[in-house]
Amino acid sequence: MERQGEEVHLNETEASGAVKAQGVRYVLGISLLLVVIAMSAIWIIGSVLG
Repeated sequence: MERQGEEVHLNETEASGAVKAQGVRYVLGISLLLVVIAMSAIWIIGSVLG
């Protein structure tokens, strides 16, 4: 932490308070892919049976 007059400057680690979670982007990407596959399967099965 560095003070310059009335301003306080923090580096990225101090501002976030922790290490960034890199696994979150993979979880979101895989979840999105699974949802697209599931919704496509429901749509395809519904159109074949209906």
